[in-house]
Amino acid sequence: MSEQKSAASKPAQRVIKKYPNRRLYDTDTSTYITLAEVRQLVMEHQNVVVRDAKTGEDLTRSILLQIILEEEAGGAPMFSEAVLANIIRFYGHAMQGFMGAYLEKNVQAFTDFQSKMAEQSQNVTPEMWSQFMNLQSPLLKGMMGNYMEQSQSMLTQMQEQMQKQTEQMLGAFGIKR
Repeated sequence: MSEQKSAASKPAQRVIKKYPNRRLYDTDTSTYITLAEVRQLVMEHQNVVVRDAKTGEDLTRSILLQIILEEEAGGAPMFSEAVLANIIRFYGHAMQGFMGAYLEKNVQAFTDFQSKMAEQSQNVTPEMWSQFMNLQSPLLKGMMGNYMEQSQSMLTQMQEQMQKQTEQMLGAFGIKR
């Protein structure tokens, strides 16, 4: 009974406090942890929030960006210089909000696709896997098709929103299309 009580009383978020000396304190385990350990919590799909120990300010995004920076510098970067430059160009651009939402939805769709692939491949033999990867599988084509449709749908929504904003802006200046 006490096990159930302690499991039920666990917070939904894992709170990490960041002190001025840049140390990170895990309030769940009452220990100091490293950035690598925060990364591991994220990898384990734990809901982590990082707060400034003095002000309570939410520093989660900053810490996650720091983890990404370390991963990118680690020798096998995910983002090319061109991608990073294009992301920078979207800051302050009228499409900044749309780009963030587009990337978020696309990454989630890819994550869902990856989960489905993992689920489908649990009891697959090497021969079956080889056949599967030769794109002869209707299942793979269907899942990739769904991913591509979602991506296309998100792009279409972005274009429609951009067109509406342009028309509203032109209308504000008394210009009609």
